[in-house]
Amino acid sequence: MRLRPLTFERPKPMIPLLNKPSIVHLVEHLARQGIEEIVVTLGYKGVGIKSALGDGRAYGVHIEYVHDKKKLGTAGSVKNAEEHFQDKPFLVVGGDHVIDLNLREMYRFHRLGKTPVTIGLIPIEDPREYGIVDIDVNNKIHRFHEKPKRGEIFSNIASTGIYVCDPSILDMIPEDEAYDFAKNLFPRILEENKRINGFLVRGKWTDIGNPTAYREAVRWMLANMKSTTIIGSFNVRGARVIGPFEVQQNVSINENSALVGPTVIGRDTSIGGGVLVGPYTTIGSGCVIEEGSRIFSADIFNNVHIGKNVSVSGAIIDNDTHVGDDCILETDTVIGPRCRIEKGSTICSGARIWPELTIKRGERVRGKCVNDAYETATGGS
Repeated sequence: MRLRPLTFERPKPMIPLLNKPSIVHLVEHLARQGIEEIVVTLGYKGVGIKSALGDGRAYGVHIEYVHDKKKLGTAGSVKNAEEHFQDKPFLVVGGDHVIDLNLREMYRFHRLGKTPVTIGLIPIEDPREYGIVDIDVNNKIHRFHEKPKRGEIFSNIASTGIYVCDPSILDMIPEDEAYDFAKNLFPRILEENKRINGFLVRGKWTDIGNPTAYREAVRWMLANMKSTTIIGSFNVRGARVIGPFEVQQNVSINENSALVGPTVIGRDTSIGGGVLVGPYTTIGSGCVIEEGSRIFSADIFNNVHIGKNVSVSGAIIDNDTHVGDDCILETDTVIGPRCRIEKGSTICSGARIWPELTIKRGERVRGKCVNDAYETATGGS
């Protein structure tokens, strides 16, 4: 998948975003929108999602779970949860979505429109990885095109994958079959001369389907930080700190270091002397960053060890990885869990390193480094 090597051991909704699973941020947003009843359909490694969210009481909602025993597609998965829907419209939101949208406004629009389904739409710069639509001044959608190529991009208005549906659409979805909203259901609705409305949403949206989208989501969430939060002890020891930032308990920063927000640092993390942590960086729990290293707009997960005089710029580093002294991790680098990057190595921009690999001392890595103990494909969503 496009987020590998980050998704070998977790589903996309469980990828850390500001040091907590992405789906937790989504549920918190739904709660703020006044949505109290949530049904979560679980597929690949879904047990982790259930453990993270529980019954939802911690977030002010009630959550029910439905397990998909096989891949059912976006619509088939909703059909599998049919027993939980009452006789009124319901929202469909992807579990890997990161949003700051007024969903209640979209729901009200749908109720007034009297159509089987309303699709949330947003203009984006490059729609080639999304489904685009042709919509008129009356909000009616006339056609779809999934992942258009150059010369096929008749619109930059893309589907967010957020839908408000009437229960009647469930009768159009076959049971226990792979069936997709965009590829199957919506074309069928149009073929039957039924109307589909589009609603142009306002705000931020991404589906963190690839490392670039993930890093953009981190960036705009950090940009929304308005104040500094310190939980527990925070030992600065003569370092220079500029907010806003969020620091969990038992974090220390040694002398002559600088922390420039917006930044989030997890608990039990130690930052050595002469370290520069630049803005738009997240550092997880139990991390060690040694003397003289520079961390710029990077995303470092839990229990990562960064050696001395290391440069990390725009990289993603998964859990329990060790980066030796004098290494360079360039932008758009993704390092899987439990890797070892030995002294003086350079991980070039765009590189992907599979879990549990060792990069030898002084090596220069380009492209994809695969561990044969894991799947090697990177295509898909």
